[in-house]
Amino acid sequence: MKDKCIVLGVTGSIAAYKAADLTSMLVKAGASVRVVMTEAATKIVAPITLQTLSRNPVSVDIWAEENGWQPGHIELADSADLFAVVPATANTIACFAHGLAPNLLCNIYLATRAKVLIAPAMNCKMLDHPATKENLKVLEGRGAQILETQEGLLACGYEGKGKLAPVDEVFEAIKEILKD
Repeated sequence: MKDKCIVLGVTGSIAAYKAADLTSMLVKAGASVRVVMTEAATKIVAPITLQTLSRNPVSVDIWAEENGWQPGHIELADSADLFAVVPATANTIACFAHGLAPNLLCNIYLATRAKVLIAPAMNCKMLDHPATKENLKVLEGRGAQILETQEGLLACGYEGKGKLAPVDEVFEAIKEILKD
């Protein structure tokens, strides 16, 4: 993973806290990690946590342009060897599938030509909804790799599929994608 740039999207799933472990693992493996959080994700994990672990600024606001003349979302999209969204909520998945760009993360998705990895995490009923299933098929059809969710006790108290894939499995999937 040395000299690879991973743009890591973190969305507002309760599993967002696992992005800290993933970021740490990626940095230790030699990757440059650029974290982009949705506003909802910042309610679960403080950006400073991921900034410290990644050793890079964390981006949240599309209007906070720190990169001089080039729009931040374009710079991030162009710099990515891999665009990974871990965890991905139903809302973000729907925005990606329908080409919507209400936030910085979705703008980067539309602008990047990097490989895409999506690791969903949500309530089992949301995951099983026909719209979510269709949105995941659309993204897979466009070349995104979708990691399977795990079954178990969910944060909402339900039992079923919807848990984020284990962080070590996400890390291995990223290594595999970047081997090519």
